[in-house]
Amino acid sequence: MRVGVGLVSNGWMGRLHSRSYRQLADRYPDLGVVPELVIACDPDPAAASAAVNRLGYRESTADYRAVIEHPEVAVVSICAPNFLHHEIALAAAAAGKPFWIEKPMGRNTAESEDIHRAAMAAGVSTCVGFTYRQVPTLQEARRLIRTGVLGRITHLRIGLLADYAADPSGVFSWRFARSQAGSGVIGDLLSHGFDLGQYLVGRIDQVSALTETFIRERPSLGDGPVSHFARVEGGVMRAVENEDYAAVLARVDGGAVAVLEASRASVGPHLDTTVEVYGTNGSVRWAFQRMNELLICQRSPDVVDSYVVRAADPSMGEFLRFQPGVGFGLGFDDLKCIEGMLFMRSVVTGVQVAPSAGDGLSAARLCAATLSSAESGHWVSSEPVAAGTTFDAPPEHPAGPS
Repeated sequence: MRVGVGLVSNGWMGRLHSRSYRQLADRYPDLGVVPELVIACDPDPAAASAAVNRLGYRESTADYRAVIEHPEVAVVSICAPNFLHHEIALAAAAAGKPFWIEKPMGRNTAESEDIHRAAMAAGVSTCVGFTYRQVPTLQEARRLIRTGVLGRITHLRIGLLADYAADPSGVFSWRFARSQAGSGVIGDLLSHGFDLGQYLVGRIDQVSALTETFIRERPSLGDGPVSHFARVEGGVMRAVENEDYAAVLARVDGGAVAVLEASRASVGPHLDTTVEVYGTNGSVRWAFQRMNELLICQRSPDVVDSYVVRAADPSMGEFLRFQPGVGFGLGFDDLKCIEGMLFMRSVVTGVQVAPSAGDGLSAARLCAATLSSAESGHWVSSEPVAAGTTFDAPPEHPAGPS
């Protein structure tokens, strides 16, 4: 089955989506899907040209509507900046075309509500880029948690510390403007933490939070497109409009307590994502920088409790689709390929197995609750999403390659 793909925005994430589609027929032949890269949109002529000459799209355009309206496009990847997500996702849903969208799904809860509602009304499959779910060792952690091996879960800690905004000479890009990005590190990184916490342990229903902006002004290069990795000395300073840091204390359905921390301006950690989950009979620890290892401690009456390191192996998640045995590991690009497979499986079977627009809305509501709590100083509840979430689906055992 050939499925035509349209791409909106050929930046780093757009290229990653494209490489993922190109791998699917090889990694997942039993899926019976051969993605065809039909058309890519990017307003930058160089990026549009690269989509054709480097990635293999048949044509390119500067207008996202040409992607959605193309008769050979069956699915759409939305990798544009946050402020374009809402408009493009609604157009895709109106055209009846499933879409794979990066997080945060919307700049705020209202936009995320609209996207979820439109996708549900149109009956289209969706995928939101909650990539950490696909890590094989975290899938094993989820199995241990959800099957009761660790006992009753008492508390968890999730940290997402990065340095991409730690340099005061980093230019003012759209990521620092509330009208374009929405929140700052809350939507960008903490949304991953909320989704991962819910995927591992259960729905988060209340938060108490504080936020801070460490670098309050940044040099501006004007209104044109600019990478937030760019640096400049001097220039006109512009006030940063959203937060660099957030700390959250949360309550989870079932009684567990969670602590989440996210920063985009920490000097030292380039991308330090960590997970710890503690139960009455054991605990697990995981770190992105050693993502192919899981630390496991299980209570035993005969020995002193201690952690053992378990390496990723063919029993975990989709590991065997990529590597033959213990000692080999997966990388971030592989995780996006798994995500792309889940999207395509959702499309061809009609059963939503990828992280969904409902999951995107659930995270958006928790992000909004975090902002509200930080402003008021009070605990804030987050309403559950009525339908369409996947984070509570039963753990699956991998089928392995055919």
